[in-house]
Amino acid sequence: MENLKIYNLFDLKNSIAGSFLASYDYPWEVLPNIKDFILKFAEKLDKNKFSLIDENVWAAKSAKISKNTFISGPAIIDEYAEIRVGAFVRDGVIIGKNTIIGNSTELKNCILFDKAQAPHFNYVGDSILGYQAHIGAGVILSNFKSDKKNVVVKYKNLKIETGLRKFGAILADNVEVGCNSVLNPGAIICKNSNIYPLTMVRGIVGKNKILKNSGVLVDKI
Repeated sequence: MENLKIYNLFDLKNSIAGSFLASYDYPWEVLPNIKDFILKFAEKLDKNKFSLIDENVWAAKSAKISKNTFISGPAIIDEYAEIRVGAFVRDGVIIGKNTIIGNSTELKNCILFDKAQAPHFNYVGDSILGYQAHIGAGVILSNFKSDKKNVVVKYKNLKIETGLRKFGAILADNVEVGCNSVLNPGAIICKNSNIYPLTMVRGIVGKNKILKNSGVLVDKI
């Protein structure tokens, strides 16, 4: 269980939400409280750097936001983030410094650390992307089970009840996910690991691993 704790997955200095995350043990505990954090934390934002651009949507003045996007608060968009044409951001999103959110990408109730990228045709719901985490074109972080039951995190011989009906995936710092992969609800990818394109991911991928689309898991050299 120690491997799944927030401090083992993320370097918290790389997110405007670092202090918020630090108050929890496990990342899925954060998800129900993102909206409330944004509304409270927004009061502390530097007005010289951030502007209220819509109802409960705060964006850094240095952020580059295309006119043809839809952003519904609460949301915070940090410095030098780039929100490209056709992005859809809604219902509690924190976008870190120097992130890229691309064409036809939908973000919902999630945290993206600094330099994270979801640049092409992605769905990121009820999830966390760590520092420099990158998901390729068409990657989906599925957040809802087909049987409509609560999401369970499976760790070794344990089944951890999250109490959440909607919980996508946790991508730790420096994770790479190849194009058109699907991460099933409750998937957790630990630091510095890679997922091959066209891979269906279930459960937990450990630190410094490569998950091939045949399901083979190998150490990262």
